[in-house]
Amino acid sequence: MCSYCIVPFTRGRERSRDVASIVEEVRQLSAQGVKEITLLGQNVNSYRDDSQGDFSSAAGSLAPGFSTLYKRREGGLRFADLLDLVSSVDPEIRFRFTSPHPKDFPEELLHLIKERPNICKSIHLPAQSGSTTVLERMRRGYTREAYLNLAAHVRDIIPNVALSSDFITGFCGETEEEHRDTVSLIQAVKYDMAFLYAYSLREKTHAHRNYKDDVDSQTKKRRLAEIIELHRVLSRERSGELVGTRQLVLVEGPAQKTPGVLIGRIDSNKKVVFPLRELPSSAQQSAAAVPRVGEYVEVLISEAQTGSYLQGTPVRRTTLATFAATPQLTSPFLPPPSFSTSSFQKIAL
Repeated sequence: MCSYCIVPFTRGRERSRDVASIVEEVRQLSAQGVKEITLLGQNVNSYRDDSQGDFSSAAGSLAPGFSTLYKRREGGLRFADLLDLVSSVDPEIRFRFTSPHPKDFPEELLHLIKERPNICKSIHLPAQSGSTTVLERMRRGYTREAYLNLAAHVRDIIPNVALSSDFITGFCGETEEEHRDTVSLIQAVKYDMAFLYAYSLREKTHAHRNYKDDVDSQTKKRRLAEIIELHRVLSRERSGELVGTRQLVLVEGPAQKTPGVLIGRIDSNKKVVFPLRELPSSAQQSAAAVPRVGEYVEVLISEAQTGSYLQGTPVRRTTLATFAATPQLTSPFLPPPSFSTSSFQKIAL
């Protein structure tokens, strides 16, 4: 129920699918050879299934320093329980989730992400603003300090995590000082990816009823350009930290604009391009072969082309479990005409 958001009025109250149906869908997708699944919801990590009884779960607690407008219900299976169950179905399937709210990142969830190799170390922490006063008008339920503490806590538990975020600039009444707070928060956290927007008023929202959209369009554009440029520089620096490391790439297919090149994504969701060639497998008895869509390839990163695009040299075909069991090859990063998408699925929760 953020003051700017129209979603509750267009999609209705939050509701959750039962755990059993989601686990069964994951099993079916595993049988079909799917290698990456995204769990979808809004807010995905406020998931709660009480269809099998009133299970008590500490995972229902809010992150420290966060509050919510609606009454929290106790019991039921929470998002950490669900993520534990689905990621146990097949160790060769990568799992991602979106879009979460920062209030629902309890200790159990963070430790599960750290410990389970097939849960991507890529977390979306939508901040929306770096100003406590703007966050209050947005009804986000946290302060700047609480958000920064959470981001630091996430990185303490998951040192190689990649963080992404959302920001809205030019929200109702936003002053230049409040805008500078957003700039400084982006500088402090150094996101790997970010989705940046100028505020656009939506009817029926709390902001429409209670505030004025009083930041002029030119100011919005200027502030948006500032944070876009800042994020571009910082994300490029983050990607540069990956140069010289070996990364596990899930092959998506041929690069559209460059013949003889494959493209895929690493754990942090950054794209990697590398030459198409026959590669040996981590299993010594397996003959060399050209990597196919849905296969994992170990790639030595040689260049950070942009904040979200990397270039590398392929080393070998491998598996997620094999790569995860080789610590010295993991990253210290703190953080097509016939192309098939059948290896990548999204499940709505």
